[in-house]
Amino acid sequence: MQSVFIINFNSLYEILDEIKENLSFKIIKIENKEDFEKKLDLDKLDHLVISKTDHKLLLNNNIKSKIFLDFNDLPLSFNKLLELINIKLIKLKFNQQSKITIKGYKLNLNSKFFSKDSLKLKLTEKEIEIILYLNDKKIKHNVADLQKNIWGYSTDMETHTVETHIYRLRKKISDLFNDEKFILSHKNGYFID
Repeated sequence: MQSVFIINFNSLYEILDEIKENLSFKIIKIENKEDFEKKLDLDKLDHLVISKTDHKLLLNNNIKSKIFLDFNDLPLSFNKLLELINIKLIKLKFNQQSKITIKGYKLNLNSKFFSKDSLKLKLTEKEIEIILYLNDKKIKHNVADLQKNIWGYSTDMETHTVETHIYRLRKKISDLFNDEKFILSHKNGYFID
């Protein structure tokens, strides 16, 4: 769930806290810069910061990429405020999906391009699912596991869908990037090392 940090803005926090069950984001109240730095997860890119004060006072080199909403131009209707927050969170999610790095390759979930240097390869949804699944677990996945978790097939079905998709994906990557070791196979299954 995405987080919205509310800094030195108690009235806004109290209003949002009243309706938090209806929000699509988590709200976190911050009192000062030190508290902000402790609670902010620098590894995550899905934070939005709302502040009545100048956000530049809160910045250090590690958090320059975070998105801030300043409220110097008040009053603002509550509906407009929620609309602005949701728009910013959608933009954060969109940007986050366009910056996945796997073994030196960039995977953009929005455009479905897999790229390295100046070379780009358009992937299908299923190919992206395969790459993300193999990369996420860092273990070897056998055909039955992939059938169940990517295709939703029962493990007793006889199918060569997994092998065919993996073969085609490996061939596409090998042909364009001359990389035959992106997806590896082992007697225990497929994996990305």
